[in-house]
Amino acid sequence: MALVRVIKSCVFTGYSSLAWALSIPEDGKVVACDISTEYTDIGKPFWKEAGVDNKIDLRIAPALDTLQSLIDAGESGTFDFIYVDADKLNADVIYELSLKLVRTNGIIAFDNGFMKGEILLSEENERAGVAAMRKLNMKIKQDPRVSSVMLNIADGTYVCIKN
Repeated sequence: MALVRVIKSCVFTGYSSLAWALSIPEDGKVVACDISTEYTDIGKPFWKEAGVDNKIDLRIAPALDTLQSLIDAGESGTFDFIYVDADKLNADVIYELSLKLVRTNGIIAFDNGFMKGEILLSEENERAGVAAMRKLNMKIKQDPRVSSVMLNIADGTYVCIKN
């Protein structure tokens, strides 16, 4: 599967956005979403030095807003890969928006599926983000729109392929 169009939420210092931009073809695009320039500004000079700054479309806004704006711009079904590592409280809505944006056989990956093991503990007094990820994990597992697997990598990565 050749990736050409990628969405990456939670840019931080831009290392993975740089890696994605280096791996896609010259006409590819990485939409990099973050809510602050505090750390994203660290990565920008490296994007330029690597010659891929033209491939990275940095959007400073909540992931929900960025995904919705892409849908509103007519970009539904045009992305190959979406990596979500942000806004756990809105994970379900982000999942639904991502399903609209990713093409058939495209991939959506959610980081922190294990929430540092907290999803295995009692639901009593759990943090809201943990509850949201538990709910999303169960939804994905039962969702006929995707084929999915939870990878035991780091803090758990849920990988979904859109059917």
